[in-house]
Amino acid sequence: MTTLGWIIAATIAGGVLSVAAAAAFALNTRASQVPFLISYAVGALLGAVFLELLPQAFGMSDNLEALAGVILGGLLLFFVLEKLVLWRHCHQEQCEGHVPPMIANDHGRSGAVIIIGDTFHNFVDGVLIAAAFLANHHLGVVTALAIIAHEIPQEVSDFLILLHSGYSKTRALLLNMLSSAAMVAGGVIAYFALQTMEQWIAPLLGVAIASMLYVAVADLIPGLHRRPELQATVQQVALIALGVGAIWLVGGLAHSHAAP
Repeated sequence: MTTLGWIIAATIAGGVLSVAAAAAFALNTRASQVPFLISYAVGALLGAVFLELLPQAFGMSDNLEALAGVILGGLLLFFVLEKLVLWRHCHQEQCEGHVPPMIANDHGRSGAVIIIGDTFHNFVDGVLIAAAFLANHHLGVVTALAIIAHEIPQEVSDFLILLHSGYSKTRALLLNMLSSAAMVAGGVIAYFALQTMEQWIAPLLGVAIASMLYVAVADLIPGLHRRPELQATVQQVALIALGVGAIWLVGGLAHSHAAP
């Protein structure tokens, strides 16, 4: 399969298929079960950053200080975007990121905010997946898996918010599908743009690192601390380790298949 084919397949899986899986999950399970997905997502994101993306980005960069600056700047950028409610990873039905707070039916206002922010987020994820595949295919696969790992719990939350905001199940699914298509668009546009700008691949990997670190550390982990009891903590640690292990296993398999 060509690099473009891989990018299209990965962005479709990361976008459309994760929405379908999230919709099925949201319609058949309780919202209280979402934290189990979140714990796994934390491990997958941290594993992708420290086992795959960071070593690859440092290996491609001629200026490690500049790359470190990109990662730091990315963390600050995502903090500002989240403050503006343009980049929102909320994994529960009600949270401080939705203004005004949701009531029984807010006539679609909070749902509209979710869709706008999610479309922007999906487009950027597509760009990051493309940059990873242009670096090498195994890094692209690991990056896509890490993004899918946190996309599913996020999409479960978004789906529940849309239903709570007054949208029908059909309309909520359709809007989430349309929003997820932005990931494919971002991946294809980035593929053609980065073909002539290879010097941007390492900085874009730095942005991907910042994105995943911010989501894991600033958005997901604080939610896990709301369940401080021992049993919940043991479950969370086990699922985080499972997420890290999955990325390590996928990365090892990808490396072995890439070896001559």
